[in-house]
Amino acid sequence: MDVLLDVVDTYVFDRLYATLYPLSPAVLTSQTAHAFNATELAPLNHNINRYIELAPSKWAAQSAWSRNNIYRQFVSLFLIMWIFGLVLYFISATLSFHLVFDKRAMKHPKFLRNQIRLEINQAVSAMPIMALLTAPFFVAEVRGYTKLYDFSDEAPFSLYTYLQYPLFIAFTDFGIYWIHRGLHHPAIYKRLHKPHHKWIISTPYASYAFHPLDGWSQSLPYHIYPFLFPLQKIAYLGLFTFVTIWTVMIHDGEYAMNSPVVNGSACHTIHHYYFNYNYGQFLTLWDRIGGSYRKPDAALFDREQRLKEDEIRKQVKEMERLVKEVEGTDDRSYSQVEEKKTL
Repeated sequence: MDVLLDVVDTYVFDRLYATLYPLSPAVLTSQTAHAFNATELAPLNHNINRYIELAPSKWAAQSAWSRNNIYRQFVSLFLIMWIFGLVLYFISATLSFHLVFDKRAMKHPKFLRNQIRLEINQAVSAMPIMALLTAPFFVAEVRGYTKLYDFSDEAPFSLYTYLQYPLFIAFTDFGIYWIHRGLHHPAIYKRLHKPHHKWIISTPYASYAFHPLDGWSQSLPYHIYPFLFPLQKIAYLGLFTFVTIWTVMIHDGEYAMNSPVVNGSACHTIHHYYFNYNYGQFLTLWDRIGGSYRKPDAALFDREQRLKEDEIRKQVKEMERLVKEVEGTDDRSYSQVEEKKTL
């Protein structure tokens, strides 16, 4: 994240902070008398310059908040996280919705009235709070408190360059399983996790439609990992992007993968349908160990069978039983029910 911050500082934030929080006139006058040359400013971009040469902007030393100011770093990383998250969410969810999502699912009796708009509203309102809570992890990272490293020759051993990916997946899947399962505890579920289970028939836009504390808590293993284990910086950014896209994919309703190992879209659909199964994010391992694995119904993998009336009737019967068991009363507004009332 420190490399990315150098780039965004150079092209955006240097000028922004120089405008909003400039140096005092006396200091600016002194600086004018001694114009900084490129050599003097070069250390400001020391992170990105390890990879490519990037000269600092002319505003780099003109704000009272220097680049190394912890408050500036916090605000900058919060904004980067928020904006990057929004852009990636809308791009990946929209592409998935139009190219992958089976829109026939929107006729399911448990699809909500105005659901897509509700999903987007929930996601957009949650993201700034999630970004605010996540920014301290990135501040700690840019200030050197993690085990992140730049180049593969800095890895603990040569094979680690390849091992870091499965190790990251294994660690985060373990953490998310137990956090997610904990969010289903009756004392917590209705306060934090219920907003995400509002979407029994989810779309890609439901991927980040969380209560912000719910979404943040499930992201904790991603951010804790580099404090405990070495991780290459490029791998960290790549994995962060992958996790965002994967979260969209497991809500896309396209059941291309029928794997006993990978917790794909079909497994996560079962979680939304029936609540107390398949808590894992990437793998089925911890669900199997924890006794919460439920194999997706064979009908899900047949495009015609999964939306047949008898299959839907069977789903709805179990859904309604579990909603009553887990939530007590169902306060959702279903589009099919509303249409029948108006007829």
